[in-house]
Amino acid sequence: MVSGFGAPASDLLLAYYGDDFTGSTDALEALVTAGVPTVLCLQVPTPALLARFPGVRAVGLAGQARGKSPAWLREHLAPALASLAALGAPILHYKVCSTFDSSPAIGSIGCAIELGLPLMPARWSPMLVGAPRLGRYTAFGHLFAVANGEGHRLDRHPTMARHPVTPMGEADLRLHLGQQTGLRRALIDFTQLKAGAGAARLGAIRAAADDTPVVLLDVLDDETLRAAGALVWEQRGAGLFSASSSGLSYALTAHWRASGVIDAPADLPATGAVAQIAAVSGSCSPGTAAQIAWAAAHGFTTLRLDVPRLLADAGTEVGRVVDLAAAALADGRSPLVYTATGPDDPAVTGFDAAAAAAGLSRPDAAERTGQALAAVLCALLDRVPTLKRVAVAGGDSSGAVTAALDVQALTLQTRLVPGAPLCRAWSDRPARDGLEIVLKGGQMGGADFFGRVRDGLPASSLAR
Repeated sequence: MVSGFGAPASDLLLAYYGDDFTGSTDALEALVTAGVPTVLCLQVPTPALLARFPGVRAVGLAGQARGKSPAWLREHLAPALASLAALGAPILHYKVCSTFDSSPAIGSIGCAIELGLPLMPARWSPMLVGAPRLGRYTAFGHLFAVANGEGHRLDRHPTMARHPVTPMGEADLRLHLGQQTGLRRALIDFTQLKAGAGAARLGAIRAAADDTPVVLLDVLDDETLRAAGALVWEQRGAGLFSASSSGLSYALTAHWRASGVIDAPADLPATGAVAQIAAVSGSCSPGTAAQIAWAAAHGFTTLRLDVPRLLADAGTEVGRVVDLAAAALADGRSPLVYTATGPDDPAVTGFDAAAAAAGLSRPDAAERTGQALAAVLCALLDRVPTLKRVAVAGGDSSGAVTAALDVQALTLQTRLVPGAPLCRAWSDRPARDGLEIVLKGGQMGGADFFGRVRDGLPASSLAR
């Protein structure tokens, strides 16, 4: 069988579906910077599209499942996973957020696992969520995340414990997942991985019942990361399905490098500066709020997209903001259009009331907000052809914006901040082809994130 890349399908190591667009580029970065040539498709990959990228060893498909219902997952995610399984890679990865954003009603990881398991024959489904490079750690099945230099159990995390859609009320991922699926759940903890007892523990788990269990693998440091990657690869059988964060990519590539499956990666180019960027943000993370404040103090023109006005009359509010942002570009400044500054912003706390006043359900109001950000950015690109670099903050916002850009695929251009690389867009539309784009999850990056997008990074800052 031929994969369509100019290389046999056996050369493919992994295929993944990202449950949002920012997470999809996070996984792209993890693979490419480790030496695994990867293309991220923004539509179900076809032979014609994949033929444009000969020699890749991993294929991604960016999706929006994180914000969708189980009914949507069964209708849309199931065929997408099947299309990726058909590529013949030994690992089929449903890439979830490293903060495990999910609930039984929205972005159900349990539902996704139930859809993916029948597509691969292995009698276990590993789950890795820890990713030390991103400040994510799992210990005895509990997830911890770093925010502002301080580690938090996820149910006490300043953002995730208060997430407006999927607040985290349980840090034990086995219990959290148990609210979403009846599949058996088990754990191989970091003490077992460090003792070299992972395979024996897995054997005992599989022998306990005639089913396909979901097995969480602790990742606490680089040692457990490599051990988890080795266990997944060596116990992959004829192919396995995994719902995991980009921790799976980091773990597998660590093992592949150590065992000679892949070569050392090529050096990455420096990220050059550009005179101007345009950015939009639908994130309500405190981290993004700090980044917006930094941008306002460092030469950006920050523009609030008024959510109640938007929900009542999208065309007028979008037009107002586009005119102001275009004027900023004409004056040599970089516009940053945002909907909120943190979880306590009235746009967040009053969102349900604003939606009701506009006669919209919460999901419809959220969709309209994402479409408005997309309309703003597309209008700016059309008005200002010299604009060649853009940034989007927020997972759902990134999905809405990128879907509107008429882009078929992304490849990694270089690193920028961990989990939010600078990407190159591939499009059949000449005005969009070659666009540089950064998609950022709410918690990614330091206060100067938007400055980094505009000003770039020297090669010395890209050390692995």
